[in-house]
This record gives sequence, C-alpha cells and structure tokens, in this order.
Amino acid sequence: TLPYLPGARPCIPKDFGHGSLVCVCNATYCDTLDPLVLPAPGSYVKYESSKAGKRLERSEGRFHSSLCTPGLLLTLNISTLYQHVKGFGGSLSDAAAMNILKLSQPAQDNLLRSYFSESGIEYNLIRVPMACSDFSVRPYSYDDVPDDYELKHFRLVDEDVKMKV
Repeated sequence: TLPYLPGARPCIPKDFGHGSLVCVCNATYCDTLDPLVLPAPGSYVKYESSKAGKRLERSEGRFHSSLCTPGLLLTLNISTLYQHVKGFGGSLSDAAAMNILKLSQPAQDNLLRSYFSESGIEYNLIRVPMACSDFSVRPYSYDDVPDDYELKHFRLVDEDVKMKV
C-alpha cells in the first residue's frame, strides 16, 4: 500500500527547453494536490495548466444565470443527462511501463501515487493496448500463424507478462 501524503505539495518545475516544463517527481519528492472537495451548488472549481508555468493551479468561481455577460457563453441543461462518466485515466503502453520500471521503487511509488491517490489526480481507469502499439519498441502480435482461427498458437509476449499484466 502506498502511504497517503496529506495536503498539497507545489510543483518543482524542470525545464527541458523549448517551453517544455514538467514537475519533478523522483524518489524523495513529487508534487501533490489537496484532496478534491466538491464545490457548493452554483459554484465550480477549475484546475489550469499552461505553458506559462501553471501546473494544475486551482481556482473557484460561480455560475451566473445572466445572458448579458460578454465573452463565451456556456449553457448547462442539468435536467438532461446524456452520458455517465465512469472515470478518468490514461494509457499504459510498453514505453510507459519500461520507463516506470527503470525508476527506483520509491520513485515508482511517488509516480503511481501522483496518478491514483487522493493526493494526486485520482485516476481510476487505465487503458492497456492489446499487443504492440506505436509506443512499443518492436512490432509483435499474439498469433502470427496464418489461418489459425482457433488461436492454437496464441501467446502473450514478454512485454505483456512483465509490464502489462
């Protein structure tokens, strides 16, 4: 179990040049967020990142029912539900798994905490590509035998066993 880190820890930016800033996450430090608290009715919470240096910067606001406000007008019809959001997440490709496995165990713990814990961005879904993808180090499939419709030659590869399953 990963220990819980209470409270927000600010981003320590690292510049890779050409406007490419990332937040440091290593064996001893990783930025975190305060636990999510739902806003009061009629209010919203916004998290913003920008090229100028904002990293999940939190701000709050209130919805207004006036149509006289200049700028963008967002209309919410809360009486009609079009879809159910099951969660948020990302993709765990071969390349991502290979890079995560190269980290020390404390750095892996911090990285995974930053994605999945209440002190992170609280991902609850992960998409795992079947066989290779454009982020694999080599092309491969699970059954390269022609006309094997019964999949008698189906086999997982090392990438799946060591990094995905």
